[in-house]
Amino acid sequence: MSIFSKHIIYFIGIGGIGMSALAKYFLRQGKIIVGYDRSESAITMELENAGAYLHYSEDIESIPTIIRSSSNNDMVVVYTPAVSTESPLIKYIKGRGLDIYKRAEVLGMICNNYSTVAVAGTHGKTTVSSLIAHVIHCSQQNGMAFLGGIVKNYQSNFINCENPKYVVAEADEYDRSFLQLSPEAAVITAIDADHLDIYKTYDALKQAYSDFVAKIIPSGKLLLKKEIAFIPQLGDKQVAYYSTHHQADCTIENLQLDNGYYIFDVKTPWGKIDRLKPGITGDYNVENVLAAVSMCLWLGIDKEQVKKAVEGFNGVKRRFDVQLNNENNIYIDDYAHHPEEIRAFVQSVRNVFPGKKITGIFQPHLYSRTRDLADEFSASLSLLDELWLMDIYPARELPIEGVTSKIIFDKVTCPTKIMVEDNKILDLVQSKKPPLLLTMGAGNIDQWVQPIKQCLNEK
Repeated sequence: MSIFSKHIIYFIGIGGIGMSALAKYFLRQGKIIVGYDRSESAITMELENAGAYLHYSEDIESIPTIIRSSSNNDMVVVYTPAVSTESPLIKYIKGRGLDIYKRAEVLGMICNNYSTVAVAGTHGKTTVSSLIAHVIHCSQQNGMAFLGGIVKNYQSNFINCENPKYVVAEADEYDRSFLQLSPEAAVITAIDADHLDIYKTYDALKQAYSDFVAKIIPSGKLLLKKEIAFIPQLGDKQVAYYSTHHQADCTIENLQLDNGYYIFDVKTPWGKIDRLKPGITGDYNVENVLAAVSMCLWLGIDKEQVKKAVEGFNGVKRRFDVQLNNENNIYIDDYAHHPEEIRAFVQSVRNVFPGKKITGIFQPHLYSRTRDLADEFSASLSLLDELWLMDIYPARELPIEGVTSKIIFDKVTCPTKIMVEDNKILDLVQSKKPPLLLTMGAGNIDQWVQPIKQCLNEK
């Protein structure tokens, strides 16, 4: 029996952004959804309100009765690799002999039934995939989407469609997850060294991207950022390149900054869009918009529909997410957790708000990433005028001896730098009231966004 014929689906790690999108899909399919996560969140509360049964303890006794009392033939388990194989829940599931799948396998099972547009890349993929999905939705092309962020236009990471012409999927390179997809069209936005806890070497990461390209269907489309030092074996695939800085198949012209937002022309082999003013700002988002627009035009979507949708796109939560912008304070939150993302984010902020002192709060994510990219983090964070550096958020990892935030901190060269404990952040915001503040990281730093915003608003 396939996963689609099962009545009950048990998600281990259901609060994750990718897992929750799958849970929403299966809820729409009328399945009984049960899930575990470590703690409550806005995502888990939304799922519970939609009818999912959730628990927040790994104790076997906490597993809902519906799981313990149902037969193996009635249910299937989906888990995220972020959950340890030593988890009591995983041991219980394996001990029962339940069918168990990784999240990526299930996403592949769904997507490979449709024409899939997959967006991969070590950064930029969430915004690009969300924007492509939004354009397809607005142009009535019948699109469904599984996304890696909460898209503000829909307040969701899942866009539903009963009979989709396209499925848009964020293709995650972590654990080689994207190799479960066989897309009709794909975008690759960046290939920078990351997830070296999985890949060990940069060459192994690049090989995984080559394998991803090989998964594109015959005569399928590949849109590739020109600056990527990557020459895949294309076979019978079609390829086009995009760049905001160099000659390419898809480019921009006449770039202007108007009251904090960019206006530019997009030029592609499939049509030109004049004076496009996206609903999102930031230098790196110009590049993201170019990628998304180019792919949508390549898919044959009318350019006027593309323009209207892009200009009405409100962005993704935690991606250049402007929380405050008034005469006293500017506060922007971003998911940036890789040195290249931090560099691009800080530079974008400096260009959009020239002449302002930039204070940034950064929470490193993972001991292994901190160890492997410490020098690169230090260089990117040195672009700030003032740094407040938090402790490492461990996520799925155990501590590594000698690896703390201090190995970054000691090499940062910005004029002012402070090590800050979690429980002192609001005190620091209250005492300093920085006129332009950034928060960055992929851990639980998002829990401070609303309290920081409230603190800055207080007179």
